[in-house]
Amino acid sequence: MGFQCGIVGLPNVGKSTIFNALTSAKAEASNYPFCTIDPNTGVVQVPDQRLVEIAKLIPPEKVTPASMVFVDIAGLVKGASQGEGLGNQFLAHIRETQAIAHVVRCFSDPNVIHVDGSVDPARDISVIDTELILADLDTVNRRFSTLQKVAKAGGDKKSISIFHVLERVKKALEEGKPVRSLGLSTEELNLVYDFHLLTAKKMMYIANIDESEMNTPSQNPNYQKLLNLAQIEGSALVPICGKIEAEISELPDNEKNEFLKEMTMSEPGLNRVIREGYYLLGLQTFFTAGPQEVRAWTIQKGLKAPQAAGVIHTDFERGFVKAEVYHFEDLIKYKSEQAIKDAGLLRLEGRDYIVKDGDIVYFRFAV
Repeated sequence: MGFQCGIVGLPNVGKSTIFNALTSAKAEASNYPFCTIDPNTGVVQVPDQRLVEIAKLIPPEKVTPASMVFVDIAGLVKGASQGEGLGNQFLAHIRETQAIAHVVRCFSDPNVIHVDGSVDPARDISVIDTELILADLDTVNRRFSTLQKVAKAGGDKKSISIFHVLERVKKALEEGKPVRSLGLSTEELNLVYDFHLLTAKKMMYIANIDESEMNTPSQNPNYQKLLNLAQIEGSALVPICGKIEAEISELPDNEKNEFLKEMTMSEPGLNRVIREGYYLLGLQTFFTAGPQEVRAWTIQKGLKAPQAAGVIHTDFERGFVKAEVYHFEDLIKYKSEQAIKDAGLLRLEGRDYIVKDGDIVYFRFAV
């Protein structure tokens, strides 16, 4: 469905290293600013143990996980919104994403250059936030006067509604506040959607920490500063060690579990990044299961059955008749679809049914 999460950060914070580990796309990652000029896009499989369990009980020819897209752009610097370091080009690459992951350096390494000479999460976040705010303000100002004239002249209702939201947005940006701090409703956000405002996007922080503090990030004072900032903002924070994640991503599958045990890790840290991105975007998973394929499908929370069917194929939505539904937990408990039927837990749902996370669905349709 094209759900995308952009990755931003200052140069040399480990952003491209983390992107490489996430996607195995091998973006250039070097110890000098602006080594990443063009955006790198990678499709990431969403880790979901439920898919494995379903395939054990309904053995298929193939298993297909859900996926989401990460977009890595070059490191931003002060002045990016005015084009410093090709910043305008870089910012344009993440306007189409639905959420932003901000990689913040918390590790200490004298051999890795920091563009400002020292590690300071609060300062680094401020630089990025300021550039995103200034870029949004420029976007708003370019259309503000035109919409203002239409609103004053009593123009069409939609333009007037857009202008009223834009007034609040402009005021917040001028005060140095991101659009997401306004708490705009879904309807209000939809009115200004075409502006693709960067600071309206949901944000999470990825703390790139030292290997020695991987299992005890709170001992890192830089991480603690970042945690305090994230808590004040109400933003998500995921601590990972980019170096370790890069090593894990290079290992063959049969060696990964052994390595994770040695590092006393239950799973790669990047699994948490992917799941947090999923959560940020308001996504959930339903499954289809049969002898040909067991597959995870990504949908927005709150989607009704016909729209969920449309994710598989537009004909499914157009000709939707009914959905046969049971839940993953039912399958785990009863071990087979027949046993679920015998227990009376397989349901026929209509157009108004809201698909739940973990539903296993068979869509009936006629076109």
